Amino acid sequence: MIIVFDLDGTLIDSAPDINAAGNAVLAAEGFAGVSLAQTRSFIGKGAGVFIERLENAVSAVSDPARLARMRADFSRQYETAHALTRVYPGAQQALDTLRQAGWRMGLCTNKPIAPARSVLAHFGWSDLFDVVLGGDSLAVRKPDPAPLHAVITQMGGGPVVYVGDSEVDAETAQSANVPFALYTEGYRKTPIATIPHDRAFDDWADLPAIAAGMLD
Repeated sequence: MIIVFDLDGTLIDSAPDINAAGNAVLAAEGFAGVSLAQTRSFIGKGAGVFIERLENAVSAVSDPARLARMRADFSRQYETAHALTRVYPGAQQALDTLRQAGWRMGLCTNKPIAPARSVLAHFGWSDLFDVVLGGDSLAVRKPDPAPLHAVITQMGGGPVVYVGDSEVDAETAQSANVPFALYTEGYRKTPIATIPHDRAFDDWADLPAIAAGMLD
């Protein structure tokens, strides 16, 4: 049995750190910062798209040279941006329960691989997942199904459940033809009913039983 997780907005609430790093980048360019709510709405399609959305929020005109500087600056800051990040309540216990029940666990995130591994190390999770793929691990990222397929293949295949929090994750699961469990307390931008999913949960304590039921 394989269970693959998204990271930001699913296992961890990293938006406060992303907001702080993004606002530091904006300040360096002479712009005022954006709100935490705006930052949450920009998350989901990788760091490159996040910076594009950040620039669009503060400037009516995109400047390629400025955008390149912002991306480089954000990349430097993002790799160690985890002081404000928190694990969602109950997630650690759910991961422990799943591991004890014999699930093999993987991670498929659009977060670049360096900051992904950095935050995993911060929480003592470096050895928790059998396979970890970031948004820059392949030539494509979610919602393309290739990263999810790659994680499953590298884990040896078998019955699989994918767990995520967003429209991007739902589209990825659909494209990959993988059952999808939606964590409803993350960074989704639309109502639960409009996001394709097999099961939804708002309490991590419920996930182990939900995952087992999805493979029955």
